[in-house]
Amino acid sequence: MNAHNVIEATRGWTLADWQAAYREHGAQPAELLGRLVAGLQADDPAWICRADAACLQEQLDTLARQLAQADGDLARLPLYGVPFAIKDNIDAAGWPTTAACPAFAYTAAQDADVVRRLRAAGAILIGKTNLDQFATGLVGTRSPHGAVPNTFDPAYISGGSSSGSASVVARGLAAFALGTDTAGSGRVPAGFNNIVGLKPSRGWLSTRGVVPACRTLDCVSIFALTVGDADTVAMLAGGYDAHDPYSRHAPAMPAQLARQPRLAIPAEPEFHGDAQAQAAYERSLDALRTLGATLHPIDFAPFRQLADLLYQGPWVAERYAAVRALHERAPDAIEPVVRGIVEQAARYSAVDAFEAEYRRAALARVIQQTLAGYDAMVVPTSPSIYTIAQLREEPVALNTRLGVYTNFANLADLSALALPAGMRADGLPCGITLIGPAWHDRALAEFGRRWEAAQGGTLGATGRARPSALAPRSAAPAQGVRVAVVGAHLRGMPLNHQLTSRGARFLEATHSAPAYRLYALADSTPPKPGLARAAAGASIAVEVWELSHAAFGEFVAEIPPPLGIGTLELADGRQVKGFICEPYGIAGARDITEFGGWRAYLRHQQDSVAHQGE
Repeated sequence: MNAHNVIEATRGWTLADWQAAYREHGAQPAELLGRLVAGLQADDPAWICRADAACLQEQLDTLARQLAQADGDLARLPLYGVPFAIKDNIDAAGWPTTAACPAFAYTAAQDADVVRRLRAAGAILIGKTNLDQFATGLVGTRSPHGAVPNTFDPAYISGGSSSGSASVVARGLAAFALGTDTAGSGRVPAGFNNIVGLKPSRGWLSTRGVVPACRTLDCVSIFALTVGDADTVAMLAGGYDAHDPYSRHAPAMPAQLARQPRLAIPAEPEFHGDAQAQAAYERSLDALRTLGATLHPIDFAPFRQLADLLYQGPWVAERYAAVRALHERAPDAIEPVVRGIVEQAARYSAVDAFEAEYRRAALARVIQQTLAGYDAMVVPTSPSIYTIAQLREEPVALNTRLGVYTNFANLADLSALALPAGMRADGLPCGITLIGPAWHDRALAEFGRRWEAAQGGTLGATGRARPSALAPRSAAPAQGVRVAVVGAHLRGMPLNHQLTSRGARFLEATHSAPAYRLYALADSTPPKPGLARAAAGASIAVEVWELSHAAFGEFVAEIPPPLGIGTLELADGRQVKGFICEPYGIAGARDITEFGGWRAYLRHQQDSVAHQGE
């Protein structure tokens, strides 16, 4: 099989496809990835730097050592042999980092924290991608390496600034890619290329090892072909980083959306005369109603006003701070439009900066109070799309338009998930974005999966149907294994991805028989409970999931002691597989049976912390 055929064979593979190739079909990373990398085109403007044979072999040697340390258990390396790409403002040890500015280039001494975490999970870096220089733009045209074209029509923009990352995922060259998102750079390109763009809560994914745009606002974002893949990657890449001063601890109790959510929508959405974008958005609203959501128009003015502050306020000084040394040394090395933006920093004083911050805080409070009455907000990912020629004629004005539904998110400390929403009448993709408060990432993803399953359609620009639209892949096995989970594997919890990434199907939320006691295990990361049968027991809240027999075996292999799998009795007398805890694990653990379940206990813990802070 030649390199072109390998790319065609693996084009559009999701994480599940890569995992199946290695775990079920005996494929070898050296063969698949060697030919894949060899087939990447040197003249593809989406790439700035690609792995060569020596770089790939070094990673494969490391992967082999990781597998040996895992005793050959592929389940312990959830991204084993999965190819990924990163935006070229993110460090990878031994690779150049340029931020699309050759005069700025340096060779990274170590991986960015997010890259380190992904490589530790077995992922293989195949290249670094093009971007609007210094991540300044939403268009994908502001780079000395050339404009990255839209994957559906090369006359149109790809969106930016994470243009290359979106392009290589949409075309199925990488299973996922990292971008950054300060003003919408991880969402607009997703919408323009029919893929998923996850903009996490600020501080969930470390920005250590990332060239800043606006350091106080920056997020590392994730592009993937499916919501499940984006969520899985985020869970593996995210986590508190003590060496990043902007890193934050995620709350122990993740948020959830109602099954029939109340969704806010802009009362008078703006499309700048783009009737096709407006029609596509209205179809999406109809589809949301079909899913059971209720839609509630709200005043969007505070969101728009906050969005305007990002580029029409002193935050451009943060962008200047990132390039100050280069600007003082060689200003002409900076792309002209980008240079014009960062030079606006001279217009603002320290007093201006404080006054703008006061304005930001006031608008953010209004926004948070507005959203408090709803499960989430839904907006068009972008009000319109433009050709590359149009952007060259009006590089600033049209870019500003593209940010109306994105620029405010980080200023207001919100989470966001950009979702494909079908095609316009002209054959270009359109998208919607779910927006919620900070740390609602998993809740947005859960609803995003429902949206994805109902939409069907294709994966990016690959032409492959989404797995949710393929009955053979999405249907639960007729004779699967039913497993009751009680703690960190519940929906929205930190380890739920160990189920969803294996195609597990949620069946029901129920309770155990009144014969168990629940304990909060000590020194467990992430926090986990232990369930033990007892003569004086109670009913404990559980969820029942179904896995294929093969996936069940992989799942069990990931369970660390003192936990294990045994037989658990449900309240109605049924018996399923379920988590049990060895007696030695319970010694010294807190008995939390009185709370009736892990969620209730975590809620109690959060309430206690909140009261202590009052």
